[in-house]
Amino acid sequence: MFGLSFRPRKANTAQTAKERLQILLAHERTDGSTPDVLPMLQRDILAAIQKHMKIGKDAVDIRMERGDELSSLEINIDLPNSRGNGQGAES
Repeated sequence: MFGLSFRPRKANTAQTAKERLQILLAHERTDGSTPDVLPMLQRDILAAIQKHMKIGKDAVDIRMERGDELSSLEINIDLPNSRGNGQGAES
């Protein structure tokens, strides 16, 4: 009636992150090592998570390992304890 839509206008965050990682990995395979890419990726991931929850600057750790036939990108994120899960009770 008024052109309102309840669907989100922005792309799904997970899908966007997946596409960025695919681009990064394709770029890394063809161009060799680009040391500036990992810190930029780390900042982007941190900013995306901070939109939804409170985490510290060093909560995201990214490492890339290269092999002859396979390269891997490892991303570790320290998330705060979830509410109501019974873990991390304060003493």
